Amino acid sequence: MNRLKTAIIDIGSNTIRLVLYKYDKKEGLHEFGNIKTVARLRTYLLPSGEMSEEGIRLLSQTLLSFKQILADYEVTNILAAATAAIRQAINKDEIVERMKKETGIELDILSEEEEAYFGFLAVVNSMDTPSAVTIDIGGGSTEITLFKNKKLQKTYSFPFGTVSLKQKFVGGSVINEEERQALHAYVREQFETLGWIREVGLPIIAIGGSARNVAQIHQQQIDYPISGVHHYEMHKPDLLALKRNLGKMTFEQLKQLDGLSTDRADIIVPALEVFTTLMDVVGTDSFQLSKKGLREGLIINKVLQEDAKAFDKYNVFAENAKRFAFEYGRSEEEMNTLHRLSGQLYRECCDLELFTYQEEDLKLIQRAAKVFSIGEYIELDSSSQHTFYLLSNQSIAGMNHIGRIKLALLASYKNRDYFRRFSAPFETWLTREEWKKLREFGALLKFVYALNVSKRNVTRQVTVEMADGVIHVNIIVKGSAIAEIYQAEKTKKHIERVFKREVQIHFKEERWKEV
Repeated sequence: MNRLKTAIIDIGSNTIRLVLYKYDKKEGLHEFGNIKTVARLRTYLLPSGEMSEEGIRLLSQTLLSFKQILADYEVTNILAAATAAIRQAINKDEIVERMKKETGIELDILSEEEEAYFGFLAVVNSMDTPSAVTIDIGGGSTEITLFKNKKLQKTYSFPFGTVSLKQKFVGGSVINEEERQALHAYVREQFETLGWIREVGLPIIAIGGSARNVAQIHQQQIDYPISGVHHYEMHKPDLLALKRNLGKMTFEQLKQLDGLSTDRADIIVPALEVFTTLMDVVGTDSFQLSKKGLREGLIINKVLQEDAKAFDKYNVFAENAKRFAFEYGRSEEEMNTLHRLSGQLYRECCDLELFTYQEEDLKLIQRAAKVFSIGEYIELDSSSQHTFYLLSNQSIAGMNHIGRIKLALLASYKNRDYFRRFSAPFETWLTREEWKKLREFGALLKFVYALNVSKRNVTRQVTVEMADGVIHVNIIVKGSAIAEIYQAEKTKKHIERVFKREVQIHFKEERWKEV
């Protein structure tokens, strides 16, 4: 499968969302449309267990509106997945039949296990956390999974979510202390029935709109210097402080709160109570956010059915690097050349004890090499600024936020002044020694980039030796390397500052004998 255009309709208990995806082997998976409506279908479940006629009509009207949008986008491949609100309705078969008849859209009612699995699938293919407990809290159900070394161990679905908890425990628009304590006791009792999560001590990864809103509010309050919530990490004191502060607000104040969707103003504090209670039961201080959830899991599963090699959960960044290459005009061959040369130069320097070899450092250097100076696609003269902004302000699957900043600083390295300027907002994120090492690696990558400045992939090998206190960099090339010779000489001052020694560069053309 080379190309795919699909619509995912996620019919949840709180919201109904239409998301449009394109998949291409070169550019990977790309979301090109996202429309949401707040339906709160969970509130249309009657005491008898049936969904009311009003709720069914609302669903039908929403799907018909979505069909008009799909026609405009010329998308005919539709996967409509219904979760707890429809699943829990005793007249669900009637709802499926009516939707097919009235809208032409066939609903797939996901089981609890399927819903949990697709959330897990999205997480492991977009984050580098190897083991965790996930929680996907919707309006009417809460899915919990446990995975270790990116392999699913256990799943469970609780028949409660933010909307149903509010209906059960909250009398007014916002929760009071007595109601909060009752909700806490109920949720804790439920979570403790899962022996496999008690005191497991793994990070919690939260999925869904409530989790995203928690992260967005926190980022607003601490004036977070970059955008994006995917792979954002908070700690238990952060969530407890947020819960206290939001618990003191009126409903009107919550609706005006930056980072919080108006339609979640009445359910955000109950959601925080669920998250902090789960952290207690699991015995963890780490709370991570995944922007990728059920919808992404569904589309990833669909793509994998056609192409089993489309995603690699153990090497998530590699797929992103390919996407960057496609988006910013970098060929895969050029990317591989920079990856190879940066690895060669780093290892050679380590052999001379100019650096202390560490596998994590090598991985970071080679990742940054692949996307070094991608901002030149926008404007050559200001490529450093564009590179840093592009990499630091978009979610990068397989990288947490500290890793993203490290990547952006290395890939955008121009000189020490620019490095200081870009790194200033993140000064407290790393130690002085870590900043020094990053600056040195940035200089190394700037030199590596010079060895392929013509983008012709003529540089074959780099070796380094030392004689009489002088560092000699030997570069084997195939064919004319006039551009690389000029740029390497111009750039060598950066590595001379790192090594505090004179550097001499020797280019030698590779000789090929015809057989």
